[in-house]
Parts: sequence; structure tokens; C-alpha cells
Amino acid sequence: MNAKHAFTRLGLSLALPLMLSSNLALAHAGHDHGGPAEQPPAARQEKASLRFADVSLLDQDGMPVRLEKDLVGDHLVVMGFIYTSCTTVCPVVSSIMGKVQQQLGGRVGDEIHLVSISVDPQRDDAKRLQHYAKAFQKGPGWSWLTGTPYAITETLKGLGSFSADLSQHPPLILVGDGRSGHWTRYYGFTDPTVLVAEINRLSARRVHAKSTAIAEHSAEPIADHNEVQP
Repeated sequence: MNAKHAFTRLGLSLALPLMLSSNLALAHAGHDHGGPAEQPPAARQEKASLRFADVSLLDQDGMPVRLEKDLVGDHLVVMGFIYTSCTTVCPVVSSIMGKVQQQLGGRVGDEIHLVSISVDPQRDDAKRLQHYAKAFQKGPGWSWLTGTPYAITETLKGLGSFSADLSQHPPLILVGDGRSGHWTRYYGFTDPTVLVAEINRLSARRVHAKSTAIAEHSAEPIADHNEVQP
């Protein structure tokens, strides 16, 4: 079995990312990621500061959306970057997000939103994304986005995920809180439990912040309206 077929089989079977990262190639070699295999670098993460481009995109149903206003908003978000003609790395990235959706359960679509953005808008129209999504998405709350080349380029630049060479686009998943603006980039094949743990950490921070605000408000002195003013 060659590297291309190995990636496709493992990606579509939702194999554990840590196993994949130790055995499969991570490099984007060739337009369909099907070139000679190279030893993948270790998965890594870094804090991120994002800029959301004010452009119109299309979801898998062909509906116009704006990433920040309509999808990120006040949600906790897991965001990946793929293109449908990729047969090696991208199915694995999508399978990782599929695992995240399964582990988060009914929270996806409510408190949490998943987003996958195509980096190949010239070929990935809404219908193609909708067909591709069926292999990975099991339930609501996961948007698959495309758009004009300009809109996608501006979006990717703002998210720190732009590459002029499609074949060199890095495997990347973003996790963050649209309310607080705290984001982390995860490069490589990250174990989905790591991504879920970050979502839970961000959720816990929200609860703590709310509890702190309530406690501070309760501790404020109440003015005595019967007090005689000088």
C-alpha cells in the first residue's frame, strides 16, 4: 500500500491522530498531498492573535455567512483547514475534528461550533463540501466554508493560515473562545482529547469569570437611602 492509499484509509476510519503522527507523513508534498512521504514533525501548539476578515463566505448549504459575526460570535470554536482533493493529510485533520465532535456530543451546535474552511475555493464549491462533509460530520453545529478566492485569501491571512502554495498548506486546527478572544493554534496531528481538554478549559474559565463577577457584585455596599445627607 502506498503512502497516498494509507492516508486515505486511516483518515476515513478516524484513526487515532497520535498513532498517525508517528507512522505517517505530515508534509504536503504535491497538490493532492500524495507525494513522497517524509517524517512528520512533532505536533506543537502556540497562542494566537486572530483577525477576522469582514468578507462574505458560503457554507455547505450555499448560504452566505460571515465567519466572526455568524459562526464564531459568542461560541467556543474548533476550526480546521482542508481541501477536498487532498487525499492524505486533510482527511486525517477532518477525522480529528470528527472525533472532537463525537466527544463533545450535544454541546456542539449550542455552546460550541466547529468550522472547516477550504483553502481551495476555485474547486471546492458548496456542493462539493457538502458531499465531503458526509464522511466526517455526525450531527449539527459543523460549518464547512468556501467563497471567492479573494474572500478565502483574506480569511486565511487573518487567521494565520495562508500559504501561496496550496501544496504547502500546514495541517492546522484552531481552538478558541469568540467571547474572550483567547485562541491556540495546534499544528500537526493533535490528539482530539487535547483539543477537547482545551475547549473544557475555556468553558471553565467562562464559568469562573461569571462566578467572580456575581461575587463582586454581591459584595458591593448598598447605599442607605435613609441616611441624612450633609
